Amino acid sequence: MSEQKGKKFLELVDEQNSLQWKIVSCVSALIDSGWESEQIRGELRQMVARHTDITRDLNSVEH
Repeated sequence: MSEQKGKKFLELVDEQNSLQWKIVSCVSALIDSGWESEQIRGELRQMVARHTDITRDLNSVEH
């Protein structure tokens, strides 16, 4: 893996890790709301979509 790809890979892993913790926090808040908060559900959808994009990007950097 080139230095440029390695740097991009590490940046994506860092972003993905941070996002995973935010997702866990968001799920906890959603549970606390009795699963009724539309705002939190919307935020969670956006974070999951971004996580999917990061995973796709990570897979493309690896190859």
